[in-house]
Amino acid sequence: MTPAAKPRRGRPPGPPAFRPQGEDAALLDAFLEMMVAERGAAANTVSSYRRDLLDFAAFLATRGSGLARAVTGDVEAYFAQGQALALKPSTAARRLSALRQFHRFALSDGVRADDPTSRIASPRQGRRLPKYLSEEEVEALLGLAAAALGSAAGRAGEKRRMRFLALLEILYATGLRVSELVGLPLAALAHDPRFVLVRGKGGRERMVPLSEPARTAIARWLKLRPAGLLPKQARFLFPAGTATGHMTRQHFAQGLKVLAGEAGIDPARVSPHVLRHAFASHLLAHGADLRVVQTLLGHADISTTEIYTHILDEKMRALVNRHHPMARLPRRTS
Repeated sequence: MTPAAKPRRGRPPGPPAFRPQGEDAALLDAFLEMMVAERGAAANTVSSYRRDLLDFAAFLATRGSGLARAVTGDVEAYFAQGQALALKPSTAARRLSALRQFHRFALSDGVRADDPTSRIASPRQGRRLPKYLSEEEVEALLGLAAAALGSAAGRAGEKRRMRFLALLEILYATGLRVSELVGLPLAALAHDPRFVLVRGKGGRERMVPLSEPARTAIARWLKLRPAGLLPKQARFLFPAGTATGHMTRQHFAQGLKVLAGEAGIDPARVSPHVLRHAFASHLLAHGADLRVVQTLLGHADISTTEIYTHILDEKMRALVNRHHPMARLPRRTS
């Protein structure tokens, strides 16, 4: 007999595979369409919003309510149940953001006369420092990826390894989001080979400089990049036979973990996002301005970039200890 599946930690229970019907379904679809058409939300963002709102709808169904009829008490009960199930503060904050935007849309569209989330306090979140690798660890990854080219078996193996090295060099040189990286169009390099043009969240574009090693890796990859591609694939720098026409985020992340293991680094510590953090942290450690890093990362708000201020704090402390005259004097004791 197969044991009963355990409920996922941190998710309020609801009917399995629940889908809202009628007015609720139409309202949810209209909201998600607005997020794409008016706000330029990425596919991953829309998927996350849909998942969170379906979770809330499933909870409401157990209370005999729905998305269009939820009251403040329903929202409070939803988050109280999530707290009882040890929902992470970051997850609770994300869900509350989804609910707030959904109900503000319903209010502005005249579907509702009130916003049941307006009096809900945001969950407190402790300040989490970003996880990143040291400069030596990143150099070890890059060095190992480059050395692996010499042991590539055949032209197919050389293509795979050169593609991976190009991805890795671009990621550390630019700090791109992994979705931006794997989905880079060839046209992103057409303006100036020293820069890459990135279309980020909300359709915002930014120019990010490329390092010399990244430009060299790209040039070598372009010589090996397959020819005779389908139109869907031909527009991407890293084409693949996938539904999107380009390499998937998961495939690159898996390759990164394999490389980490070979470099003697715990694979659990390594991901594309960790290398994005390394890019930002190492820039700041070498004197970059926080506003510059914000622009390079594509953050709409400086508050998002401020998670890296611990790097600036450490640098400031080191500067004071190294240059302030009082720091070199022996301490007087009473």
